Amino acid sequence: MSIDLYSSAHDHAPTGADTAEVQKLLHQTWTPDNLCVESFHEKTKYYTSRWDGLCPYIDVSPEMLAVAKRPFIVYALPPEGNFGVPINDKYGMVHAGSPEFWTDERRARKFKELDKLCRSFTVTERVVPGRELTVEDVFKLGSEHFDAYEIHDREIAGFVDYVQNLDVVIIQAHAENGDLVLSDVSIVLPERNQVYGSFCQWNVAYKNRSPGIYACLLAARWTQKNGYAYYNLGPVGDYGYKALFVTDHEPIFALALTEADHPLALDTTSPLHTDFKPEEWNQIYRVRSA
Repeated sequence: MSIDLYSSAHDHAPTGADTAEVQKLLHQTWTPDNLCVESFHEKTKYYTSRWDGLCPYIDVSPEMLAVAKRPFIVYALPPEGNFGVPINDKYGMVHAGSPEFWTDERRARKFKELDKLCRSFTVTERVVPGRELTVEDVFKLGSEHFDAYEIHDREIAGFVDYVQNLDVVIIQAHAENGDLVLSDVSIVLPERNQVYGSFCQWNVAYKNRSPGIYACLLAARWTQKNGYAYYNLGPVGDYGYKALFVTDHEPIFALALTEADHPLALDTTSPLHTDFKPEEWNQIYRVRSA
């Protein structure tokens, strides 16, 4: 079902009362002022949500969609929800709670090689209540990663908002000389029996030790020993190295709101075309087979 929320968003410009009222969803809060984050395809501007870069399972509401700036793209909608369409990418799920994951011959061999390669590292694990984290704390853990992947400051604030009632796992590894080799940050999602890998920053000086892959192993082990079934590696389409870990795939749903003649819609290399079919633009509600 397609619903034209474009005109309603612009017929109702946010007033002072609108901007002051905080709206709440499951793990998210927002106002019309802080909801949208500027993104760019080449030089064409569009908007994503404040939770886009670092958070999974982003909830939306008709009220949110009505005030969002356009074009507006929301990725990672909950698979059990009523919004959005499936896109080409998928979440890579690691069934860390299954003994078969660890006894798989190829995996066990690779993990042993990684442990040997990184045996001199000192690994620390911390579980931090998300409400204790500030934007500054998160920036210190991932500033280079955020720069490399163009994660906006508002998305860091969106992460801090998302984890207010959740625990955050911070895994770090240091070399013998004191160098910080990696910082891996994950969100614990008890209602989904999983741990979500939000971001990982690693030191390029240690590239020959495969620190990014080692971080996945450390996070999967934390998931298993703390009694959660799955470690969610996030989208896996552009990350071939994650295939070593993936046991299951979960579809990723998204939605796009746009005018048909917007420059983003006219550019066939834009996310509106690479992630969606034109007939899926402005499709708000999910079409389910009978």
